Amino acid sequence: MANTYTQLYIHYVFAVQNRVSLIQENWQSDLYKYINGIVTQQEHKLFAINGMAEHIHILISMNPRQAPSDLMYQIKRSSSLWINQGKLCPGKFFLAGRLWCLFVWEITNTHDCRIY
Repeated sequence: MANTYTQLYIHYVFAVQNRVSLIQENWQSDLYKYINGIVTQQEHKLFAINGMAEHIHILISMNPRQAPSDLMYQIKRSSSLWINQGKLCPGKFFLAGRLWCLFVWEITNTHDCRIY
């Protein structure tokens, strides 16, 4: 299967523990850049990222060599550590443990997802 081609577009949605509004505007864009770095390091492509103070949406073109749950684990773990080490919010920050959802998109509909 040397010539196998895959296009897998996944829309993740995940929340701050207990859906508390902890993601602050003054460091939100830095968090998004950090998450983009994680996605790139894992050999995927980030198409869009946005969210609110208590949750984040990301649209990714997935590399099929990694399970979607493994990527989500890396994003949530690394992002939480980055926020806690930087003392960006009072107390401990956690992206909710098992609370996340995933939607698979066709390439023809990714524009709709990006503007959502």
